[in-house]
Amino acid sequence: MIIQRENYYKKIKSAFLYLPTVTLIGARQVGKTTIMKSCDLDGEQLFLNGQDPEVAAIFQKYSNLLNYLKTNLNPSLKGYLLIDEFQYIPNISTMLKILSDNHEELKILCSGSSSLDIIQKVEESLAGRIRIIDVYPLSFEEYLKFADDRLYDLFLRYDIDSTEEIVAPEIPLILNEYLVCGGFPRVALAGKIDDKIELLDDIYRTYLLRDVRNYVRNEDTVGFNKLMRTLSYQISNLMNINNLSKLTGLSYKKCEEYLYLLEQMCIIKTVPPFYTNRKKVISKMKKIYFIDLGLRNIIYNSFNEIEFRVDNGMIFENFVFLEIMKNIAKSSHLYFYRTKDGSEIDFVVDNLMRKFAIEVKYQRFSKATGVRNIVNFVKDEYIAESYLININLNSVFGKIKYLPAFLTSKIDFS
Repeated sequence: MIIQRENYYKKIKSAFLYLPTVTLIGARQVGKTTIMKSCDLDGEQLFLNGQDPEVAAIFQKYSNLLNYLKTNLNPSLKGYLLIDEFQYIPNISTMLKILSDNHEELKILCSGSSSLDIIQKVEESLAGRIRIIDVYPLSFEEYLKFADDRLYDLFLRYDIDSTEEIVAPEIPLILNEYLVCGGFPRVALAGKIDDKIELLDDIYRTYLLRDVRNYVRNEDTVGFNKLMRTLSYQISNLMNINNLSKLTGLSYKKCEEYLYLLEQMCIIKTVPPFYTNRKKVISKMKKIYFIDLGLRNIIYNSFNEIEFRVDNGMIFENFVFLEIMKNIAKSSHLYFYRTKDGSEIDFVVDNLMRKFAIEVKYQRFSKATGVRNIVNFVKDEYIAESYLININLNSVFGKIKYLPAFLTSKIDFS
């Protein structure tokens, strides 16, 4: 079953209005191939799989490639060339540049799992000719579409002021499921929790670990596994590389290298600190989040219901991070704020014109109250809008908007 992901289709079509090449980048199993094949592109199309050695061979000589495209697409090369797993084709960036330079009516849509060097090479070769679109596991809104069309249609009607009384009671329950199982499309389509867990284990061991371990030295395997496990314990917290080194047995330099690797492979994301006064804030350490909560929980080795977990607050904050990350513009910046005296704001979004402050609490509220750290931060840093993301309450207190977590995507960060 194919569930349409319209947000990505819009991004692809918008990019092709201005650029000849679009590349979808993301972790394994996030649905890049499905997005490519199901995007309604107006024109003739040719789909190629970069993992096929015969396809890779075609790209090694431009004259051979040109003849192949004229035969299998059309003689004028007007239409769309779709290349899946393009990172497996040697010198792909050079060939894409030549094609885009010489055939103005040819549009190229590629997809690939992120790696340490392919993006840099493509961006350098195709500067000014390419749009890179990050593809993530399903957002909560998309997860609803996979789970229940009726609830998805209802969710689309809600806005940022929709209160608990008018929201379908099933939606918070599905959020609880999402917090535990995450948003990989195959996992979302599985019905039973046991099936979801098995699929997550498959994705982790068969796809992600296999890719990542191509870059991990044999002697570092044990330490790397400890690093993954340790990071799963530390989501939503400051990442202290000295402590990670001690806990894993890896050198400080190796920890830095593998953290960079995990971020490039779209397994984790880090958030830097926001500061206007370096002496006042913690300005070195970043916060750590996983790109998918189900992946995090398979590494953490727990699929207990969210209400009964000791780590529910950390998972809740990681969820809000993911919803924000998927809904802000590429030009926006996402930070956290924490001072040496303990004052903190979980997220600060800066879209270069306005700033937003977001505090996250895994808590039920009966009424909205003032929150000192938000009030002070809003005043000191000229924040346009401030939110307290919680389990249930939609209300306003002064300049603070209390918002249920399932409505996080309704915030307009423009």
